[in-house]
Amino acid sequence: MSTDENLRWRPLSEGAPAGYLKVVSRLYRYPDGRTDTWDILLGGSSVAALALTDDEQVVLARQFRPGPGAVLLELPGGLVEDGEDVVDAALRELREETGYTAASADLVMQTYLASYATQRRHAVVARGCARAGEPRLDPGEFIEPILMPIDDFVPYVLTGRLTDTDLALAALVAAGYLQPTTRPHR
Repeated sequence: MSTDENLRWRPLSEGAPAGYLKVVSRLYRYPDGRTDTWDILLGGSSVAALALTDDEQVVLARQFRPGPGAVLLELPGGLVEDGEDVVDAALRELREETGYTAASADLVMQTYLASYATQRRHAVVARGCARAGEPRLDPGEFIEPILMPIDDFVPYVLTGRLTDTDLALAALVAAGYLQPTTRPHR
């Protein structure tokens, strides 16, 4: 594994938005007649895959994330292209970011990025993952694929050093690695 410094981006300046994200201001009328303006983040769909090898290793993407300003682990994933099937997008991103392919994949959850966003997010469980070649990174991507045993990954999700934690938890439940428990009412 490389050091964080080998993956870290160096900020050079800060200015107007680059256009990657689009925010609009919407005026709403509340049920009581009052009005208020809300900022809404517009976007398409994105997907992340819990990618599992036959020996129960999780395939992860280690990369610098500019929002938190840190090198973090992520489930492989990215934007769904116009007209692209969500599962196909997950498999494409898995191959591009890590060099791995999957024997099977299933969509297990759809949600919104946030309550102020139109972007839909999808969780996919990919099984039978195996290395098929080198990653095919897009310009501006500097990703190190890593493997983590599933028994280490489950507690790692709760450390705060992983993005898309909600998608990871949903995929872990769907894959049978987390079980709901019955708790006494207090």
